[in-house]
Amino acid sequence: MTKQLKSEIVAVGTELLLGQIANTNAQWLSEKLALQGINIYHHTVVGDNLQRIKKVFEQAQNRSDIILVTGGLGPTEDDLTREAFQLMSNLEMTEHAPSMKKIKNYFSRHNQNMTPNNSRQARVFKGSKVLFNRVGMAPGMIVKHESNTWIFLPGVPGEMKDIVTHDVLPFLQEETGNKELIKSLVLKFIGIGESALEHELKSLIQSQQNPTIAPLAQNNGILLRLTAKGESEKYVDELLDKTKSQILAKVGDYFFGENDQTIEQEVVRLLQEQNKKIAAAESLTGGMFTNKLISVNGASSVCPGGIVSYDKKVKQNILGVAPETIKNKGTVSEECAIEMAQNVSQKLDSDIGISFTGVAGPDRVEGKPVGTVYIALISKDGYQLVQRFEFMGNRNIIRNRATLKGLEIIFNFLKS
Repeated sequence: MTKQLKSEIVAVGTELLLGQIANTNAQWLSEKLALQGINIYHHTVVGDNLQRIKKVFEQAQNRSDIILVTGGLGPTEDDLTREAFQLMSNLEMTEHAPSMKKIKNYFSRHNQNMTPNNSRQARVFKGSKVLFNRVGMAPGMIVKHESNTWIFLPGVPGEMKDIVTHDVLPFLQEETGNKELIKSLVLKFIGIGESALEHELKSLIQSQQNPTIAPLAQNNGILLRLTAKGESEKYVDELLDKTKSQILAKVGDYFFGENDQTIEQEVVRLLQEQNKKIAAAESLTGGMFTNKLISVNGASSVCPGGIVSYDKKVKQNILGVAPETIKNKGTVSEECAIEMAQNVSQKLDSDIGISFTGVAGPDRVEGKPVGTVYIALISKDGYQLVQRFEFMGNRNIIRNRATLKGLEIIFNFLKS
């Protein structure tokens, strides 16, 4: 029988509160636990202060059945997770011999002197289930205290993920008795807003039960997360496939990939499939579009290069935009964008040329307001497109949105 248990995550570390690093551990843990049907009710971040950590632990003890703690297990004086829990629980600590041996061997192999504080990492609570750290030094622990289960994990993401995957998730599955399989599928869309997508799928979303459908907006497009439950992987996959088909029947024109797939990967795949090359002339975006493409493995076969023509002299002398165009129409214009796309395609012997010119801010340029962007697309078979956009946001947001819009334009062209 499945137990319905309340769970929470506590992250220890002042660096998290200062914003020096992001709390990606909690995000990853929440996702993995949700797939096992374990509900997370609270996320807490607390700095490296003994009394404050103790207070947070007391709150967690009173409201949750399972508490996962990341961080504060290292060798330095500000690693206080064990001390705070001991202060609250009065449990005795002891040295874990296998972990101590590993720490000593590490320093010996690297011909380094081991300072006494490194032995702190081998301390565990008596009676706890020790989770050996295969990646780093400090082991994790599972501690039963009163009616609660405490799971202590290193803060280093690679160490934490390894322990959770190999030890914690199997333990929690047995602890909760949850044998039901939960699986998610992320569908990715571009060229449609979150509200418009939700409107098109209103009937499906309102009638959702299993799988559930959750729209999510991100900087690189709109996502739909489908989550299905079932007794077997085959049954769950059938549910996901059926719902996916229903969704794509309504909004398939905007769909470009699943899960970790990116729009730039799909663009490169389509270019390779069609044996075409693309070159970009970038003013506003300063190479961001080309950088996106060449981040994809195998992009060299479809992207010979690009020209960053930020200054008008570079547009004229290197890219070959006509002086009359710059004088009469300006660098932020349809005419300039078209010549940029045509010329970069010719100069780099590409089937397709794309260009970006506009005003990222903070000031107006040639009388054009901040956010004005022109994107042109030219192909050797005679296709020509130029569009004007008005993007909102600061300088970097405008440049990122222009880059994404360029990827959307070439994606739509290639799949048409």
